[in-house]
Amino acid sequence: MAKKRKNKVTKFPGFLHLNVGIIFFALLMLYVVICVFSYFSKKHIVGYEVREGSLSSNNIYEALALRQETIVDADHAGYVNYFATEGQRVAVGNLVYTVDESGDLLEYLKTQGTETAELSDDDLSELRSQIVSYSEDFDPRSFGSVYDFKSSLDGTVQKLASSSVLQSIDSLSGASALKSINYCYSSDTGIVQYYIDGYENLGLNDLNADLMDSSKYERKQLISNSLVGVGDPAFKLSTSEEWMIVINENDLDKVKALADKEYVKVRFLKNQDEVWGKVSYVTNDSGETFVGFSFTNSMITFSKDRFLNVELITEDESGLKIPNSAIAEKSFFVIPKEYITKGNNNNSGVLRDRYDENGNETSEFIEVELYNENESSYYVDDDVLRNGDQLIKADSQEKFTVNTKDTLIGVYNINKGYADFRQISILYQNDEYAIVKSNTNYGLSVYDYIVLDASTVKGDVKNLDTSSEN
Repeated sequence: MAKKRKNKVTKFPGFLHLNVGIIFFALLMLYVVICVFSYFSKKHIVGYEVREGSLSSNNIYEALALRQETIVDADHAGYVNYFATEGQRVAVGNLVYTVDESGDLLEYLKTQGTETAELSDDDLSELRSQIVSYSEDFDPRSFGSVYDFKSSLDGTVQKLASSSVLQSIDSLSGASALKSINYCYSSDTGIVQYYIDGYENLGLNDLNADLMDSSKYERKQLISNSLVGVGDPAFKLSTSEEWMIVINENDLDKVKALADKEYVKVRFLKNQDEVWGKVSYVTNDSGETFVGFSFTNSMITFSKDRFLNVELITEDESGLKIPNSAIAEKSFFVIPKEYITKGNNNNSGVLRDRYDENGNETSEFIEVELYNENESSYYVDDDVLRNGDQLIKADSQEKFTVNTKDTLIGVYNINKGYADFRQISILYQNDEYAIVKSNTNYGLSVYDYIVLDASTVKGDVKNLDTSSEN
């Protein structure tokens, strides 16, 4: 039987064949990924150009206007027609309105063909001015002002129409319808108004939160050709230029700060007028505090307004304007002035005590930069000297041990391509910006470049790659 022959298979170890190009490309991609990740994960230094500017500590309030107002009641019953211009001054003896007791005047004028009123160019200009003023102050969130505007416009139109009626009356002397007309004149001097609202006799001590709420405010417009009875309000006069606006402010610190100033500049947002007001305040039984600002002029400008939006300008500083994000604190060694000397290049420095390799005591000159000074000391960077260093006084054997530190407030100047700390003196600061003194020793000047975000700087950084903002 023939013996079968077996085939023997021998396995040889395999070899991994790697392409050098693939390895190089993989390493290159890994390096790029690491660089990109590092770039986007760290904070970048951004420059900011220092400019001159100013900051105002402004507080905007809705204020209530209080004036010396006198309501004049009607002496006769009938249909009223107004002739004095609302918001304008009337003198003693000026005609303000008439009262038609019978109500036959209008019908008589119609039969005479004089019921149509023609408006002059001045009349139309007054109407346009009133409409434009309302359009500029319109707030869609306060739609109730539309009704006040409508009533005010109706009053103006009726007043202009009444002026035409008065001319017709003068031309109809002797008519029987004129016998029932009573002419009513002003008994005092003041600014005439054709509305009442219940605030006429209020003072600073009479206020509460509800009275200060404009959403609850109501006024009654007095309209020509309406029926009045004896003793009903006919018109009112604002009889004094002394008036005040009142705000509700329950922050006692702010109230005290305003009271300490005694006088505060007030800007009226309606027309941007600025007036100085004398400060007074009162706290009622409910703990509500009201601050008043008294004026001796400009009352006629705002005589038609009970509520006004105002801005209190309590601070107004000018200097170098920098963002708060650029401000940092840094520690410095405090070195007595007599230990600061000059080197060969006239650079400031100190003589530091040291020992050579043979154990002999000697000294070395260490150049330092000065960041601030007071009467007796200089501020020196703590990156140059070490705590415990012994300094030698020039031309003397006296020594000083470096161990005293103090903190300065400043920014990082990058004019030279690296972040160098510069002290600042803050004049005023709000939530976003600070105003600092310009051209101070060891400080900033206009058009210097500083680091926008001080937190991106760790010590003085050389060769910064920065972008800038104005």
